Amino acid sequence: MRILHTSDWHLGRTFHGHSLHEDQAAFLEWLVKLAEERDVQAVVVAGDVYDRAVPAADTMRLLETAFEAFADAEIPLVVSCGNHDSPIRLGFGGRFHERGGIHLRTTVADLDRPVVLHDVDGPVGVYGIPYLLPDAVMAELDAERSHQSVLTAAVKRIREDASTRGLSRTVVMSHAFITGGQGSDSERDIRVGGIADASADVFEGITYVALGHLHGRQTVTSPFPTTTLAYSGSPLPFSFSERNHTKSVSVVDIAGSGAVEVEHVDVPVGRRLAEARGKFEELLARAEGDLAHLADRWVRVVLTDPGRVLDAMEQFRAHWPHTVEIGFEPEGGLVDEHDDLANLRRTTDPVEICASFVTYVGGAAPDEAESTVLSDTVEYVQRPKEATAR
Repeated sequence: MRILHTSDWHLGRTFHGHSLHEDQAAFLEWLVKLAEERDVQAVVVAGDVYDRAVPAADTMRLLETAFEAFADAEIPLVVSCGNHDSPIRLGFGGRFHERGGIHLRTTVADLDRPVVLHDVDGPVGVYGIPYLLPDAVMAELDAERSHQSVLTAAVKRIREDASTRGLSRTVVMSHAFITGGQGSDSERDIRVGGIADASADVFEGITYVALGHLHGRQTVTSPFPTTTLAYSGSPLPFSFSERNHTKSVSVVDIAGSGAVEVEHVDVPVGRRLAEARGKFEELLARAEGDLAHLADRWVRVVLTDPGRVLDAMEQFRAHWPHTVEIGFEPEGGLVDEHDDLANLRRTTDPVEICASFVTYVGGAAPDEAESTVLSDTVEYVQRPKEATAR
């Protein structure tokens, strides 16, 4: 049995205010072709199909086009919802979509409703666990208020159903943070009671767990030798913490014995990310030299100058047009917040207070010209009203 595992499409997302619509459309077109070329029996999408609960009209049309393409190719598509999705909106028309091979699994009631696939070795049951917000589902699952408890209850229901159907090979899609996974800056915090994760041992007896939520591809250590847990990762990067990720989808082969082999296929679309770090003048001098390749990437520049540089974004964009972020990390570090407050307590001079603010914000004490401006400004505002009126 061969399936293709992907997740976290986040359709409708922007990157620092820039639309990713064209890149996402190109990815979906490529994904359909890959599924055809690799002759997969199904494509599973483990949640966060949309980036927001109420997607824009053009984003909904993008997903509709993808559904049509998979239906035309006669490749079953199994989709569960993530914490960014609205279960009602994503699941709308689910029974109708089933006729075209699009299987939407967005509610607790869908847990024991598998898509059963067949190969020469027999059946494989594909189950979808939607994102389970403990507060919303713990009563329905007779569970406690934790990710661990609701996920345990959901998998128990799946195991019981698979046993009733005589399914020895099972694939479970789950949108969750499993202990041992490595997150990135672009994932939404799902902590409940201060805890966001659930342990891998809840998936005992499952053949392959197709995980979603974490945006970097990775395998999670399983306590059971017959269970494989893996995140496919997002197909596009959504934060600079992902600049070293290799974005891919996973082609998963499941043997009749239940043995699993996973192949990562790199996604060829989307602009890559890069970070340039150093002093302003040095980076600018290298912009057309050894750093010229950054012109085709999303760029975050981290300046290490002692003070902030005016109009840095515009000057870098002249060389690297996709520069979207300027960071400031001066050598020696920024002024410590506690030290700054301690300095404020030691002075009542408004000029010194203003100078301390400049140092805290800019990373360096005001120079002679800036000090003169501060002194003149403080003197002006302290003048009697009749003096300033004259």
